[in-house]
Amino acid sequence: MNLIEKILANASGRKHVAPGDVVVAHVDLMVMHDISSNMVMKVLETEMENATVHDPERIIFVFDHNFSPATQLAAETLAAVRQFAARHGIRHVLDGGSGSVHHAVIESGLWAPGQVIIGCDSHTPIYGALGVFATGVGNNSMAALGFAHSKAWFRVPETKQVYFHGETIPGVGARDIAQFMIGRIGEDGAVYQAVEYAGPYMESLSIEDRVLCPLMSIDIGAKCGYINPDEKTAEFVRAFSSQKSRDIPRNDEGTKYKDVLEIDVSRIEPQIACPPTVGNVKPVEAVAGIPVNVAEVGGSTGGRLCDIRQLAAVFKNRKVHAGVRLQVVPASRGIYRAALREGLIETLFEAGANIFPPSAGSNQAFNMGALAENEVMVSNQARNFPGRNGHPKARHYLGSALTVAAAALTGKITDPREIP
Repeated sequence: MNLIEKILANASGRKHVAPGDVVVAHVDLMVMHDISSNMVMKVLETEMENATVHDPERIIFVFDHNFSPATQLAAETLAAVRQFAARHGIRHVLDGGSGSVHHAVIESGLWAPGQVIIGCDSHTPIYGALGVFATGVGNNSMAALGFAHSKAWFRVPETKQVYFHGETIPGVGARDIAQFMIGRIGEDGAVYQAVEYAGPYMESLSIEDRVLCPLMSIDIGAKCGYINPDEKTAEFVRAFSSQKSRDIPRNDEGTKYKDVLEIDVSRIEPQIACPPTVGNVKPVEAVAGIPVNVAEVGGSTGGRLCDIRQLAAVFKNRKVHAGVRLQVVPASRGIYRAALREGLIETLFEAGANIFPPSAGSNQAFNMGALAENEVMVSNQARNFPGRNGHPKARHYLGSALTVAAAALTGKITDPREIP
């Protein structure tokens, strides 16, 4: 069995499972941001008669979209979730300013390899970089099976392997490789499959970079994504997981796959996802020259410490272009603290950037970053659908932190390899 099959077998009390089997699995952790927690709360208390929370210790809420509510309605929504948590004994509530949901959860240590983690956010597969089976579920399933019974049911997925090899050229990073993969496979190219990200290139990456592919698995339709654990995984587990169980499952030798896709990363240039979808991926040079109004490093796929370091390196002794609003959003409090201690925040502040609290940033524009008609944003967020960040006629491009930096410096979409 592979990693995912082993975890699902163990969680459902079986010795063996195979693709196509249906299992009812024990759930270790249920992860929700402020929007989904409010919706699941309503299902449990208004649509389920006499329902109770089976194990509140398995639930964690992170207020990352409305990190500082801008309206009375938003404030009342967060207050209602806090009250719900108090009524049901849910202690793990990370309030506004804690960070983007999954980064805050990883930093919290409430996870461990071998677990089943579910969330109402489509990027929940991120934990697959840590030896976990993780996937998104609907609000009703979360309430009826998750909250009420600490369980979830799954059809064991077939597994596709994406094998990365080669060495990247200057100016190309893990985000470029992940975006290229999405464009190559297509937005419906791995529907309800488990996708294993493997190969020498993946093994060379830090955990910070590895998480990008599992996190973005939903963008190819996958049920989950994972990286077979190695010593880097074990080291990260020792540093961040606070859970007692730290046995790390791995693929059995001779694991077979539905199919294998090989990607030579040495042939990939800096990539950018163009409107209207994350799958509309092109080399940056194909759209170079488009004027930019807003540049942002932040959101569920951005705001990592390595992103902020790259951004600060570009802007050392430089200024943000006069026509650009550069928004910097650390993905967690730990990242914010590290960026402060390294002087990165001061460098970016002096360059003219605006620094925001750890959160989901302008993702869906709940607290910040809304775009007016015909405005253009380039960011390393996860999504660029029309209207997601403001006016439906605004345009949103997705790229690496270096691509965002190049645009913020020049005032237009620019190949980062052109920035000395």
